[in-house]
Amino acid sequence: MDEQNKNLILATALSFVVILVWFLLFPPPEQETLATPPTETAQTPADPSVPAALDSTGTAPIADTGASQDVSIAEAARVSIETPRLTGSLSLIGGRIDDLRLKDYRTTLDDGAPIVTMLSPQGTNDAYYALQGWAAGNGIDPSAVPGPDTEWTLAAGDTLSVGSPISLTWDNGLGQIFSRMISVDADYMFTLVQSVANNGESPINVAPYGMIVQHSQPDDLENFFILHEGAVAMADGELSETDWDDIAESEMNATWARQAIVREDVTTGWIGFTDHFWQAILIPQPGQVFDQALTYDARADVYRAVTRLPTQTVAAGAQASVTTQLFAGAKEWAILRDYESAGVTNFIDSIDWGWFFFLTKPIFWLLHEINKLIGNMGIAIIALTLIIKAILFPLAYKSYVSMAKMKELQPQMEELKKSAGDDRQKMQQGMMELYKREKVNPAAGCLPILLQIPIFFSLYKVIFVTIELRHAPFFGPFQDLSAPDPTSILNLWGLLPFAAPDPGSLMALIFIGILPLLLGISMWIQQKLNPAPTDPTQQMIFAWMPWVFMFMLGSFASGLVVYWIANNTITFTQQYLIMRSQGYKPDLLGNIKGGFKRKSAAANDSKSPGGKTKK
Repeated sequence: MDEQNKNLILATALSFVVILVWFLLFPPPEQETLATPPTETAQTPADPSVPAALDSTGTAPIADTGASQDVSIAEAARVSIETPRLTGSLSLIGGRIDDLRLKDYRTTLDDGAPIVTMLSPQGTNDAYYALQGWAAGNGIDPSAVPGPDTEWTLAAGDTLSVGSPISLTWDNGLGQIFSRMISVDADYMFTLVQSVANNGESPINVAPYGMIVQHSQPDDLENFFILHEGAVAMADGELSETDWDDIAESEMNATWARQAIVREDVTTGWIGFTDHFWQAILIPQPGQVFDQALTYDARADVYRAVTRLPTQTVAAGAQASVTTQLFAGAKEWAILRDYESAGVTNFIDSIDWGWFFFLTKPIFWLLHEINKLIGNMGIAIIALTLIIKAILFPLAYKSYVSMAKMKELQPQMEELKKSAGDDRQKMQQGMMELYKREKVNPAAGCLPILLQIPIFFSLYKVIFVTIELRHAPFFGPFQDLSAPDPTSILNLWGLLPFAAPDPGSLMALIFIGILPLLLGISMWIQQKLNPAPTDPTQQMIFAWMPWVFMFMLGSFASGLVVYWIANNTITFTQQYLIMRSQGYKPDLLGNIKGGFKRKSAAANDSKSPGGKTKK
């Protein structure tokens, strides 16, 4: 077996093993049916207080409501929220932003599919909402400060919209008047200014806080290893990601609230909950020192992300205010970048870029910019592939030149084998001298394949986690490049009048679509640039590999399969032209015919008596 075939088999086998392991560890997520909403009763205990670590300044714990308040919250007066991208309402009970839907996104591609629900009020299935308020300091009755159940009065405005903020007030009857002004921009950012005017005769100590509450784990969790779902936080440049289960399994304190993390004296950062495409994040103003925590109430099955600013002493006749922000919407790269430029530290990192962030970030930036120019994400992926291949071309050129030279050395290598006989050491020494004399690196052919592995994984991550690929059309039936190929051999790729198997099902894996088939064919044709090895084991590996890859990658995102087809096509073209330029003319048609002849000979051999080849 010559060194070229050894290297090619080694590189191909390594690529195969890595992708096989990836496929086994990170299978494409199955489409799950949402569970039946659990029935909540008035006996569910109230959410416990915020962890003691946040109360070291002497303020009273922050209380959240339990299911016993569901009815009053549902019946409370509401203020409409209406912007170009958002619709919903906020409740005057607690001033909760708890009803929010995203106008630009629908749950599926089906006609008439509902728009995506971002936040939902307590008492509904999968309740998810944001709260703000004040915690009482020493000597202050907790009922004298506004909390989750406080009923606010609408003081100004009737609909929260861009350029039209609303103002809420609450008088505790003890000389203090609390107010909250809420505004929203044209995208997904709310700005909340909380104020207290102390008209009493004594100073008061109060601590402003913010909270995002998730009742039980979300119903639509994908539970896919490559994807982070749960809490995400930035504290002075340090990113942390905590899964839902890790929050629930953290240490329990005396209040029955589990503390996953507590960070104190943070100067710049944010904290919240994130899933595949959406997130709700609390953002104190940069420069404001604050504490952040994640808690889990084991009794009520409630998760919370909390920020609390230092306790403020408000003298008699004085007032104090604090400004915070709430992001609630889609994780669009361009929008997060703009907010980051406006002062939200490292906000782009709320997207799950993964271990290969040094590749995924620039790859996505380039894909995003190409898509802006072209306007079609599928074509943008093909253009990105061309650029990546152009960047790797110098290395590929050396590799293919080395392969062409290896072909030229084939006669000399055969002579070495004959002269060395069974002396393997002599043969290896002779080959090394030959490589050195002819300046050939037998390992050079492996490098392009090995370099493509992290790029392949990074592009897969980009295609899977970024919302820009969600429902991104290519052409014809390919209207969602983040989903598997929707076509199938079963209905002749849409020519027959019945539906293809559901993506992610075993039937869809067996009766593959047109893109995986093109992938297999492109790999097979690329393989035929070189004659098949004479060793039967190598022949079998080479014969099966394109079709194994075809079925393995068939259930991956169709955008990734488009990349792989484009990559194979460009690689074939490069290799063919470079080998021709070096004086070696690949006999593509002859190699294809030779493969069929070997199969025919093998079939005849199996029919002959004793298994011997007929002469």
